[in-house]
Amino acid sequence: MSQLLSSLQIRDVTLRNRLVVSPMCQYSAIHGLANDWHFTHLSRFALGGFGTVMVEATGVTPEARITYGCLGLWDDAQIAPLARIAQFVKSQGAAAAIQIGHAGRKASTPLWWRGGFTETEAEKPGVGFEHWQPVGPSPVAQMDHPDYQVPRELTLSEVQSLPTRFAEALTRADRAGFDIVEIHGAHGYLINQFLSPIANRRTDAYGGSRLNRMRLALEIIEASRAVWPAGKPLFLRLSVQDAIPGGWGVDDTLALVSEATLRGVDVIDCSSGGFVGAAITPVPGYQVPLAKAVRQTGARTMAVGLITTPEQAEAVLTSGSADLVALGRTALDDPNFPVHAAKALGDTTDFWPKQAGFAVRLRDAVLAKAVQA
Repeated sequence: MSQLLSSLQIRDVTLRNRLVVSPMCQYSAIHGLANDWHFTHLSRFALGGFGTVMVEATGVTPEARITYGCLGLWDDAQIAPLARIAQFVKSQGAAAAIQIGHAGRKASTPLWWRGGFTETEAEKPGVGFEHWQPVGPSPVAQMDHPDYQVPRELTLSEVQSLPTRFAEALTRADRAGFDIVEIHGAHGYLINQFLSPIANRRTDAYGGSRLNRMRLALEIIEASRAVWPAGKPLFLRLSVQDAIPGGWGVDDTLALVSEATLRGVDVIDCSSGGFVGAAITPVPGYQVPLAKAVRQTGARTMAVGLITTPEQAEAVLTSGSADLVALGRTALDDPNFPVHAAKALGDTTDFWPKQAGFAVRLRDAVLAKAVQA
C-alpha cells in the first residue's frame, strides 16, 4: 500500500487516507447559510475517495466573512445545513472537517468570480448582498484598491472577546457533527494580521513583540480546545512565512507551533503569503519545504500548493515532508483523484462507492479484453 492511501489516526478519528480536500470558498451562501451548492460541491469529494473533506472558511461573526457570499457559524440556524453536509460526507467513509476563521481587514470584499462589486440594485436582494466596514488589529488597509477598505481598529475588549466567538463557532461545529476543525491563521486574514508586523501596529498587549503578536492566536487555540471534544483533532492553518522583508518568517512560525501544539493543536496546515508584496513564485510543490521545516519540530503537518499528481503527492509523504496532503484546484479538476491515485500507484485499495465501483471495474475489464483481442 502507498503511504498516500494508508490510514492515519489522529486522536479518536481515523482518516482512511492522507488526501485532504482544502477549504475552498464558493461565494454562494446567503446570510452565511450553506445550501445545495455546498452540499453537492463537497459530497462529490467524499464519493471520490478523499480521506478528509473540509468545508470552506466559515465566519465566527457576520463581519468575519471574506465576502457576503461566505459561510458562517455565528448563529444556531446555520448548524442544520452544515450538519446535512457533514452527515453525508461521513456516510461515504470520509472525515468531515470545517475551517473556522475571521477575515479581519480582508472582509467585505467582492465575490472572487465576479471580479468586483458588479451587483445591480435589482439583483442584490436575491443574492443576499451585504457590505460593511471590516475590522483589523490596526487601521491599515490590505492595499490601496477599491476592493479593500481601511479597517476599523478593534478595541481591546473586542480583541479579548474573539476567543469566545471562535469557541462558540466550534461548539456549533461539534453540534453539526464535524470530526475536525481547522482554525484559519493564514493568508493575511485576522489571526495572520495579528501575527505579522506588516498589519499589526498595535501598542497594547496584542502588538509589538512576537509574544504579544502571538497572544490572540494562542488564546483562540486555548478557547477552541476547551470546547472542542478531546477525541476530535484540531488543525491550525498558518502562513509559515509572509515572504516580505520585516514580516512574519519561518522562525516565528516554529516558535508559534511549539506553543500551539502544547495547547492541543494536532496538525499544522502549512501555507504561505497573504500580504501584498510577498516574494512567492508558485511552482509545483512550492510550499512543501515549509511543511517539512515545521514537521522537524515534531508536529504533524499538512502540505499544500500545486500538488497535482499521485506520484508527487506520494513523494511528499515518503520524503518525510508531511503527514497529510491537501488538494484544492487539483481536487476541483478531478474529484475522483484518490481512486485514480490508487491505480497510478499500483495500490489495490478501492475507494469507489459501491454504486459506482462495480460499473467502472466492469468497464475496465471489457477494455482489457478488447486490448487483448
